[in-house]
Amino acid sequence: MNPNAAPPRLAVLNVVGLTRRFWRGDRLPRIRAFVERAGHGHRVLEPVLPAVTSTVQATFLTGRTPDHHGIVANGWYDRERSETLFWKQSDRLVRGPKVWEVVRETRPNLRVARLFWWNNMFSSVDYSITPRPIYRADGAKIFDITSSPLEIRDRVKADLGPFPFQNFWGPASGIESSRWIARSARWTEEHYAPDLSLVYLPHLDYNLQKLGPRHAAIDADLAAIDEVTGELIDFLEGRGVEVLLVSEYGITPVDRPIHLNRLFRKQGWLEIKDEVGTDTLELGGCSAFAIADHQVAHVYVANPELTDQVAELLRETRGIARVLDHEGKKAHGLDHPRSGDLIAIADERSWFTYYFWEDDERAPDYARTVDIHRKPGYDPVELFLESPAWLAKAKILFGLVRKKLGFRMLMDVIPLDASLVRGSHGCLPVEEDDWPVLAGRLADWPAGESLKSPDVFEVIRRKLTADR
Repeated sequence: MNPNAAPPRLAVLNVVGLTRRFWRGDRLPRIRAFVERAGHGHRVLEPVLPAVTSTVQATFLTGRTPDHHGIVANGWYDRERSETLFWKQSDRLVRGPKVWEVVRETRPNLRVARLFWWNNMFSSVDYSITPRPIYRADGAKIFDITSSPLEIRDRVKADLGPFPFQNFWGPASGIESSRWIARSARWTEEHYAPDLSLVYLPHLDYNLQKLGPRHAAIDADLAAIDEVTGELIDFLEGRGVEVLLVSEYGITPVDRPIHLNRLFRKQGWLEIKDEVGTDTLELGGCSAFAIADHQVAHVYVANPELTDQVAELLRETRGIARVLDHEGKKAHGLDHPRSGDLIAIADERSWFTYYFWEDDERAPDYARTVDIHRKPGYDPVELFLESPAWLAKAKILFGLVRKKLGFRMLMDVIPLDASLVRGSHGCLPVEEDDWPVLAGRLADWPAGESLKSPDVFEVIRRKLTADR
């Protein structure tokens, strides 16, 4: 490296769901042009297990597997509290030094911006923006963001308008949230010019799960994220910032939901409490239960003598490809205290629900709402509205009027039909075209060879230091 040259600056754009299958043909012209630009290239990334957002991002940023960094899924069961912890945002949950902390050993003045990546709060970065709703004591939920330093929050909203939270997750998910995040990346570059920017662009995550990756309507989603990503690449490169494109996972078609907790209930392993005519899952009293997260389920078994029986039931269940016991968890980098006693991995066409009730009339009130923290598992059905759509929209409008007038309201418009979901991720897809990708200047890495997800850490580190 030339000692008189300006220190390198880098932006890592995390385009969720991007695979090389999509940039063939004319569906992603700007991204494809970036990949094919002189000096650029791409590598497929062997997915980490489980290939879900929080786990993959922690792996990219620490260069370690979940048995070291501890993010074994998007959520897990806290055995001491007897509660699930889903989509928690503290960076302190991620164990081990992050890539910028390692780089600062030789570049102590490295400035880092982290925009909408998960585990983003109370981090050692210099600038961050992340979604953070306000939960009022009267039950009201106010969409908002938070930032570090906190002064950024008001300034960025004043300049860009409020973050379109309703487009970030739920039935109204769409390109506006990714467009706002890309604009916030430009805003951060213009105001602070960080040396490393980490930018999360989630748009493809929605319809790839809702409609499936083979649906004709996906072309419009590809065009939308291509435009947003292409504009951001041009802006950043115009300011002398090197760009890397990365994705966390590829999404494959599914048509088979697996209701593990309903299977366990039939065995008498769940403890179900009646609450005002609905079923509530008392996790601390269960003999065995599953915390579902896309195509991976952590299964917690209170009585070790029951473990073999639970494992046998899982192996006999259609749609489950593998069951990891203690040795299996060690072999796949998942041997961590937060992990389940067993881990079930679905095949490509299957995924796990959190459902534990047998009669929809007894489903808990949160089941029909967008409630990512209280549900004991991930719920992609939150992307849908109950049928008929016009009635659901009328209910939403009526609820918003009640909210405006100061009344409490329940936005219970989410269906309970898991068969609606058409795409999922988490397992290791058979075809490399469905693996995530890394694209940019990758001359240090052999052409034609795949990388492992932890290698992203080293790619970033080398680009920000003299060790290039």
